[in-house]
Amino acid sequence: MTELPVRSRVVAAALADAGVTGQVRELPDSARTAPEAAAALGVEVGAIANSLVFWADDAPLLVLTSGRHRVDTTALATLLGRSVIARATPDQVRAATGQAIGGVAPVGHPAPVETVVDVALADHAIVWAAGGTPHTIFPTTFDELVLITGGRPLVVGD
Repeated sequence: MTELPVRSRVVAAALADAGVTGQVRELPDSARTAPEAAAALGVEVGAIANSLVFWADDAPLLVLTSGRHRVDTTALATLLGRSVIARATPDQVRAATGQAIGGVAPVGHPAPVETVVDVALADHAIVWAAGGTPHTIFPTTFDELVLITGGRPLVVGD
């Protein structure tokens, strides 16, 4: 078995520290997007937990959203009491998470990042989240995502 990439080892260690039993694994094909990840795993796109980083009033906000829909940033800003929520730049994503777009994991960041977890992920017994690179993923559950991220469960899209 090949060793995981450095970023994925950081994620695997954070998962282990949190008591998560799901293992980070490397896929031969890219899982950069929810449709790519779903195809690689043979699951519904809604079971993919997209990790999207936004900038909310000058601070990073990680939104773990079901791959079946888009984040409604206007509605989310209202729910969170923020004036503006905008997509983070690649540099902001890397600074906040230590990971690149397309592989951002829910954990393993240099410092805690405020997190919102899409309630639509609760529709799936198992959800799949990025493992720190565009080729790594791990299985988890909605409840586990909320627990390990300290995330706030919300409706984030349509």
